[in-house]
Amino acid sequence: MKGGVAFVVRPGLVPGAGLASLPLAAAEDGSDAATTLSRLGAQGVGVVLVEDGLYADLPEETRRAISSAPLPMVVPFPGPTWVIRPPAEEYVVELLRQAIGYRVRIR
Repeated sequence: MKGGVAFVVRPGLVPGAGLASLPLAAAEDGSDAATTLSRLGAQGVGVVLVEDGLYADLPEETRRAISSAPLPMVVPFPGPTWVIRPPAEEYVVELLRQAIGYRVRIR
């Protein structure tokens, strides 16, 4: 799949993520997710949506590699939780801070 989009989620989320009709892979933990990201990158996938819990558990060397590689673009997305999350605007600001290296203000 050259240039496509894929999901990487925990096994319990596979049925729900499958409703998006995008290719998906299940990963138990961060090291499993790192292996999956490497495989998807070798297949030419352009964008990989990774559950934020798995993204947080990625090994540091994998994070450095994906931040410096042009493809695949790895985008964490919020997984299901019972914890109240910050408003969406704060989440977007934090993603932008991570991507460009400094905090921006959204009006």
